Amino acid sequence: MTRTSVLLVMTISLIMFIHPCIIKAQDNALTKEKIQAALDEAYAKFKDVKEGKNADYIKELATVDPKIFGIAVVTADGQVITKGDIDSKVSIQSVSKVFTMAQDIEELGHQAIQDKIGVDATGEVFNSIVAIERMRGKEINPLVNPGAIAATSLVAGKDSAVKWKHIVDVQSAFAGRQLSLNMPVYISEAGDNLRNQAIAHLLLAYGRMYFDPVQATDIYTKQCALNVNAKDLATMAGTLANGGVNPLTKKKVVSQETVLYTLPVMATAGLYDDSGIWYYNSGLPAKSGVGGGLLAVCPGKFGIAVVSPPLDAAGNSVKAQLVIKYVVEKLKVNPFLIQPK
Repeated sequence: MTRTSVLLVMTISLIMFIHPCIIKAQDNALTKEKIQAALDEAYAKFKDVKEGKNADYIKELATVDPKIFGIAVVTADGQVITKGDIDSKVSIQSVSKVFTMAQDIEELGHQAIQDKIGVDATGEVFNSIVAIERMRGKEINPLVNPGAIAATSLVAGKDSAVKWKHIVDVQSAFAGRQLSLNMPVYISEAGDNLRNQAIAHLLLAYGRMYFDPVQATDIYTKQCALNVNAKDLATMAGTLANGGVNPLTKKKVVSQETVLYTLPVMATAGLYDDSGIWYYNSGLPAKSGVGGGLLAVCPGKFGIAVVSPPLDAAGNSVKAQLVIKYVVEKLKVNPFLIQPK
């Protein structure tokens, strides 16, 4: 047998050996087609769910169309996969807290946030005053109202106008487009935010408010009234999934280190009183808002978001939870699903 023949036989043998491995790797790949199929199935499965109702403690939220239902995925390499209504906008509400927290971590460092606000779940409802009193303003976290208002007060800027612009710029960079204020929602919230003002003043009394409490509360209220759609939220989540670089614009919004310290707080406090239940069932850091948006981060892979206004008793979108948990299970992307060697 000639040397050429020997080499040919060896090459064929090698191809035959590795071919099944290639096929197996392709089968396990997270392709756009697989993601689209999962979204299509989830949409069909849950589109007729009737449970939940719009938030009504903010009057404008009660008027939002409860039939809005959109799903979007933005992968770390910039693919956009959608299903349903991804154009209708809702106010971002508490989802914005994640990105103000990330902004503070980026500007001040993770230790400053732990020291000045706290990162533990409070064990109380999202707007609890009891939690502040019990801990004398300490050990709250940026994803509940007291910590979120404190986080807003920490944003760089010599006055409220500069702080507000800075917040809008950062949230827009995460979303990959210029976000705008939902004025009716802002007016509705601003006219009925006495509890949040009280929280801000109580934090001030304990030395845990870092800007004028009335102005900080107003900025926080505007922040929650930014308009977003499902694609915006998925892009914001996708930016976290991609280590702080927006997968669509390729702009570095925050550092890898900031993402490293942002995701754990989302995991422990992202879905109000049901945060532990959510994490137990999905394994993904997530954040919800009473406007009906919910986003989740599959680190290194994609961000996923759903907009559907009807909420459960804890304040989380009913359909969004069902969809994201279904997609996570279908695609087998729960980080805790470990294949034995």
